Amino acid sequence: MKKREDYSDELKWNVKDLYKTEKDFLTALDNFEKNLSNYSQYENHILDNANNLYELLTFDNECSKTFEQLYVYAHMQNDSDTTNTLYQELFGKVSKVYEKYSVSSAYIVPEILKSNLNVIEKYIKEKPELKEFARVLKRIFKYQKYILSEKEEKLIANISSAFSTPDDVYSMLTDADLKFGKIKDENGEYIDLDEKTYRLLNKSDNRTIRKNAFTKLYKTYGNFKNTYTYLLGSLVKNDNNIAKIRGYESALHQSLYANDIPVKVYDNLIKKVKDNVEPLSQYWLIKKKALGIKELHLYDTYAPIVKNITKKYSIKEAQELIMKALSVLGNSYTNDLNKAFSEHWIDFCPNTGKRNGAYCTAVYNKHPYVLLSYDETLENVSTLIHELGHAMHYYYAIKNQKYQDYNYSIFVAEVASQVNQILLSKYLINNTNVKEEKKYLIDDLIGDFKATIYRQTMFAEFEKTIHDLEKEGTILTHEVMEDLYYKLNKEYFGKNIVVDKFIKYEWERIPHFYSPFYVYQYATAYAASIKIAMDILNKKDGAVEKYLQFLSLGATMDPIESLKVAGVDMLDGPVIEEAFQYFKELVNELESLY
Repeated sequence: MKKREDYSDELKWNVKDLYKTEKDFLTALDNFEKNLSNYSQYENHILDNANNLYELLTFDNECSKTFEQLYVYAHMQNDSDTTNTLYQELFGKVSKVYEKYSVSSAYIVPEILKSNLNVIEKYIKEKPELKEFARVLKRIFKYQKYILSEKEEKLIANISSAFSTPDDVYSMLTDADLKFGKIKDENGEYIDLDEKTYRLLNKSDNRTIRKNAFTKLYKTYGNFKNTYTYLLGSLVKNDNNIAKIRGYESALHQSLYANDIPVKVYDNLIKKVKDNVEPLSQYWLIKKKALGIKELHLYDTYAPIVKNITKKYSIKEAQELIMKALSVLGNSYTNDLNKAFSEHWIDFCPNTGKRNGAYCTAVYNKHPYVLLSYDETLENVSTLIHELGHAMHYYYAIKNQKYQDYNYSIFVAEVASQVNQILLSKYLINNTNVKEEKKYLIDDLIGDFKATIYRQTMFAEFEKTIHDLEKEGTILTHEVMEDLYYKLNKEYFGKNIVVDKFIKYEWERIPHFYSPFYVYQYATAYAASIKIAMDILNKKDGAVEKYLQFLSLGATMDPIESLKVAGVDMLDGPVIEEAFQYFKELVNELESLY
């Protein structure tokens, strides 16, 4: 793999939109740090009058906006090459300033909560400018019973960096230090095995290569089982302790409460998925037949059922395909989307040291950014259109909402991205008459469902269980983690497949476990996305308009209500059942092609 400096700037995101040079960044960071002293003038005086409250909230808002830009810049630079010591230093500096920022502003919420909502509403009437902060202020009182004293909040802020240590160490170990050795590719040449090359090798037509890559990757993770167990176990303990200190029922309750999601949504998802494993078992029989093998193993599940469909998509071709697939959303949407390419929001380079995976982030004062390691495969086109869904969600929220209202709930964060992926897959399926290609594309869409509904829900149950076990006093040894993870694989993948023993180490390579109780939202969002996408494709009255309205809402509505704007009811509607009906139809369609 090439080093980052070997790629042209055309393939890199334009960080100069944020700061022209590292010197400009450091100057801005220094100015921001100095400005933090101004927080002290409002301490113990926030609620003296309406003007003080407005001035403090305005100042805090500007600080937050500025720090967002500083943090995203340092984070992006570090993620683009985790081995670059300069980028490590920049990220270290901004993280250190964040600690000071957190401490400086820690008094705000406890001080506001010394009053009550009636006083706040009185001040809003006296000073109408405060209306723009009404939602934020009301949410503060939502947490009233979980906020600690000023002294305790400052103490937690002072030690907050320790809570992120497991994630930071995980990232450095996995992305920068962990080495998997060499492995033979399809040409008989030895190449470096890593997360990026593994994702290619596990789709190989050569079963021996798939098996060797699977075994070597997971054996290597297994060699570090004690370290990974300590890292994730520490994070789980931190989650449970903070939840207990604040008075939440559990770490899960704390996480869901922040997004106005009832715990029953989480539990219902797990139940519904485990009740619907049979269609996946049916699919494994089709896959086994298509691959011409007697036993289907986990290392076979990503192998394409149709060989020689190896079309590559240049970045320009990917862009053209994406625009065609999303044309159903209207010219205004695709014109806005083109800015991501023309203004270099995207980092395509698959360079050494780059953070694994893909993501989208945003800066309110500028625009969204997308990171991935583009390899010209259809899978990567799908990843790109996924992240661009996030980007457009951010873009429309920024365009339509004030800073404090633009950052939508993570519960709806995966909806736009997965709507895009479904629209891409359906476009490709509907625009081919070649039977083998249709098989390949339907199988790819089934793969998305499997990875997002079944797999992410399995992750969600794993997270919930290890938090529950730790809370009950169980010591999270690597044996506990491995046994649980292996058992869940057997349950979620059903019959007609061999669950290989090395899969018990897979939990070690899942970075989302370091963002607790995030992954379930991939599954709930995908179910919601299926409904939205099918309504759009079926030209249901107002479907596009409702969807675009949903994208513009930001945080102005709670996530359950905002999805209702797009025509999806996650509480009472049969959304999960409809998603499985959609999946069964895909499996039956694939079976009919054989």
